[in-house]
Amino acid sequence: MDELGFQIQGGVVARLVIDRVEKRNALTRAMWEALPGLLAELAANDEVKVLVVTGAGPSFSAGADIGELISGADPADPMAELRAFNLRAQKALREFPKPTIAMVRGHCIGGGLEIAVNCDFRFAAHGSTYGVTPARIGVVYPPAAIKVLLDLVGSATTKYVLFSGELLTAEQAELKGLVDRVVGELDLESEVDEFAATLVSRSQLTIRSAKETVNALLAETDADAAALARYQETIASGELAEGIKAFGERRSPRFPWHSG
Repeated sequence: MDELGFQIQGGVVARLVIDRVEKRNALTRAMWEALPGLLAELAANDEVKVLVVTGAGPSFSAGADIGELISGADPADPMAELRAFNLRAQKALREFPKPTIAMVRGHCIGGGLEIAVNCDFRFAAHGSTYGVTPARIGVVYPPAAIKVLLDLVGSATTKYVLFSGELLTAEQAELKGLVDRVVGELDLESEVDEFAATLVSRSQLTIRSAKETVNALLAETDADAAALARYQETIASGELAEGIKAFGERRSPRFPWHSG
């Protein structure tokens, strides 16, 4: 596998894998640059309903490749290109239209945590560790990345992880809202697969609309017009009618909506 690639399981769940095991899956400039294109390909595949993001081997990702941090051509701003690729990748993951689940083992630090917090959900194995460490090396963290943390865990925890650079255990991260579910290492894949299957079984139109609305509200932009259009779509497509009929007949619904 390349350093960043994907597999599709059962035709409906895509698994995006960070695969640079010898470097604890540290993310290179090229990997940040490639991520939006991979996500666009998966977003365009209507058969894919859920995206799982994980790391190969024992770690999710130990962060950005430190050796590349100040290797840019402009001595006045040697991180300019890397920062641009990084923020573009985070935005692409945050705005991916389908549900995303970070499946985390081992290290989830710096750029790895950026990947995880831009997913919709984070499932963690016992023994995994979390942190953002710019204060350890003197990096000024960009506001767009800080806002994602702020929206997720609030100001106190955001300040704690950014100021201290300390690492949190999975259990501490769960208490602070950084992680949604902590399970045993051996149970992690089955827990993620079960939750992904639950999401696949639900109305994809409802999920799409809910994600659009949450993102709009976090961005403090108007959410009403898009939500109204989705409501009209659930009527026109027969999505709502099928859901109500299936409920009355006590069977699993066969939702007809496709993003097309």
